[in-house]
Amino acid sequence: MNQPPIGRLRALRSVELLTPNFADAVDFYEEVWGLEVVEAEHSASWLRGTGEEHHALRLTRSDTIGLGRLVFALGTPAEVDQAAQRLRARGIALVTEPGPLDQVGGGYGLRFHDLDGRLIELSAETWAVTARGRDVSLPVGVTHAVLNTPDIDASVAFYRDVLGMRVSDWSEHQMAFLRCGTDHHCVAFNQAPWVSLNHVAYEMTSLDHFMRGLGRLRHHGVTPEWGPGRHGPGNNTFSYFTDPTGLVCEYTTEVAQIVEDTWICKVWRRTPELSDLWGTAGPPSQRIRAHMAGTPDGSPVTAPVDARTEHPTPAGTEGAAA
Repeated sequence: MNQPPIGRLRALRSVELLTPNFADAVDFYEEVWGLEVVEAEHSASWLRGTGEEHHALRLTRSDTIGLGRLVFALGTPAEVDQAAQRLRARGIALVTEPGPLDQVGGGYGLRFHDLDGRLIELSAETWAVTARGRDVSLPVGVTHAVLNTPDIDASVAFYRDVLGMRVSDWSEHQMAFLRCGTDHHCVAFNQAPWVSLNHVAYEMTSLDHFMRGLGRLRHHGVTPEWGPGRHGPGNNTFSYFTDPTGLVCEYTTEVAQIVEDTWICKVWRRTPELSDLWGTAGPPSQRIRAHMAGTPDGSPVTAPVDARTEHPTPAGTEGAAA
């Protein structure tokens, strides 16, 4: 008998990133990227954007590099309890049973692993914070994560059938874009040789904020490694950077908004003119491709010389339309 999905996810709330370059990473995301530290411990820092979430990013000191967890919002503790029942009915073991979360940011939630072993947290009733306002050219919060997977069909099926996400579009059979709200995607999967984090994207309020944010980064001596441009799938603007750990972070805005009754899933061709509708970004460098690919064991990426190529990006090496 088919089991129903766990419930209605509301949004991607935050991500946890693992880094051995802990102090440098905190400095980058606070002083350069534009987040604000709300809590700090010896081995972890929690940083927020200008929006209402307690934090968008948790940085955790670690010997390995990569994704620590993805945190999704549910509406109420009752929805968390229902999610636990439906996960158990599918034979999915819980890492943390539903209940109050003894962690910075509070909340009521649970944790489990997806098919690729990523830690997923579902939470409700997290701590409220006062919005900082959106007039400044700073990130509102995290808006999507792109995940590398060796089995894109199985990953899509898990996030669709278990988590209840909907597939918005495909980029041939290389990438799949999934939504949990009106944004075109909160998660995307990229077919790749191993499980790793491709990149994390942060929302800017408007195109003007997006461009002013790039200008602010330039004043810090940080220039895009790919971008600015506008993707075909999702219609969102993009500029990609690497943080001190070598993880890829993105400024983005104006992602397509989905009307459920009218949206029709499309399969996009993987061509340069659809990867960047503006034609301003040029092809991604070998360096940013290597960092998007990551490593299978969480070791540092040894990136090739930062040279650009005139050829389309090979399949499976980066998130060219996210």
